[in-house]
Amino acid sequence: KHLAERDEHLKRLIEETVPFQLKIEAAQSPYETLLEAVTHQSISGKAAATIFARVKALSSNGGIPTPREMLKLRKPALRKAGLSGAKILAMKDLAQKTINGVVPTLEQAQRLSDEELVKRLVSVRGIGAWTVEMLLIFRLGRADVLPIQDLGVKKGWSITYGKKHMPKPKELLAFGEPTQPCAKSAPPVSANLASTRSVVEPRPSVLAANTCSTNAMRTHSLLFRYHIFTNFY
Repeated sequence: KHLAERDEHLKRLIEETVPFQLKIEAAQSPYETLLEAVTHQSISGKAAATIFARVKALSSNGGIPTPREMLKLRKPALRKAGLSGAKILAMKDLAQKTINGVVPTLEQAQRLSDEELVKRLVSVRGIGAWTVEMLLIFRLGRADVLPIQDLGVKKGWSITYGKKHMPKPKELLAFGEPTQPCAKSAPPVSANLASTRSVVEPRPSVLAANTCSTNAMRTHSLLFRYHIFTNFY
């Protein structure tokens, strides 16, 4: 309702799109999710699944290697599993930063704001804002996220608004801000994240003091536009 009242283009899409409900994938720790995400970078899903199965076979119990196991795994074994040198370095950096506490546990991640999670996780070698945004949406169920680097979102925006060009990140950020009823309560996004992130969801303490509830944030969320743009066309 909030989006439809503020944008005629979105109103049309909302009326023509079947209702949806975000399906949160099985809970994994950020470490486990990102380890798998690194495997999937720049290759097909089928190939990535095969390689990740080989990586898991290297662990003591056939599951995802723990951070300490990952640090102990030798490069030749990981290369034989199908990982590139760059991905091996990324995985080992992820494991080390998990042990050091930079990468939070699942319980810790659920208490952190979007901004804090992005700041921590993009410090890991090979992890960019888009990968973190996918974790926020599909693993943690964060609704107020607009993946401004996502090809589907950019193409959907161009089609919806009859544009011949693909929007730049700043253009999508500007597009999203007016539809946020709680935007004023959100903490400012630091300059180094503004070029790759959308406006962040306020911390619980901020929400509690604001007239907008968490449900209101999710109802008007930028994720709803993400669904429309990536599934309607």
